[in-house]
Amino acid sequence: MRDYVGTEAGRAAKGLRVTIVRGVPSPWGEAVKGLLHVKDLDWLPVSFDAQDEALAAWTGEVSAPVAMFDDEAPKPGAVEIMQLIERVAPDPVLVPEAQADQVLQMAEQLLGQGGLAWSRRLQQVHAGLTKGAGFSAGVAGYLAAKYGYQADAGESYGETVVALLRAFSETLAASDGPYLLGAKLCAADIQLACVIGLFAPLPQEVCAMHPKARAAFETMDEETRSALAPNLLAHRDHMYATHLEMPLTL
Repeated sequence: MRDYVGTEAGRAAKGLRVTIVRGVPSPWGEAVKGLLHVKDLDWLPVSFDAQDEALAAWTGEVSAPVAMFDDEAPKPGAVEIMQLIERVAPDPVLVPEAQADQVLQMAEQLLGQGGLAWSRRLQQVHAGLTKGAGFSAGVAGYLAAKYGYQADAGESYGETVVALLRAFSETLAASDGPYLLGAKLCAADIQLACVIGLFAPLPQEVCAMHPKARAAFETMDEETRSALAPNLLAHRDHMYATHLEMPLTL
């Protein structure tokens, strides 16, 4: 288990430092931690605090994760962080050159703006603001303002979620191996496993969540529940059993 540090210690350090949201299995942070675990790369986790002006000044962001490597410019996006990790620790290969475009596209579909995790978050915001489900009204209001929720587009978030869940399920079904690209693990496998936690978190004994947060994550309408195909859950379970660290450190 790694010890998290504050902004001052993180900024003074060298090497790779990554800001991480604490207390919940955010798929953005968990995916970065998963990549680093598979790479066995030394890094320093920095606790994210949305009220910390010094942290925002250092990283240039009011969200996490953001990766800082030595004196390079901060890397705030899922794809940028994935590419940085691949460059710093090229072995084992998680973004194979021959399939790099496909892996980058899947990373955007999973963790980019408008992708599966992004749309799932706004789906739960919409549920919290209009249906008394999903995120609580207070959390939903905060996330709505921060991530561009639009009430008139509320139902479209769920439609995007369902479409992307089905697309990734179809990719796995068509694969000739246990992974998205067949027999070889890639970065998108790690990202997909972590994003599925927004629908079906790992058991409490290995993913210690507040009951209200767990209930919010697990809330799904019938169409979303139907799209969360068994092979997506089986892939998630295989990833954690074979490649990813448990219990989760939140």
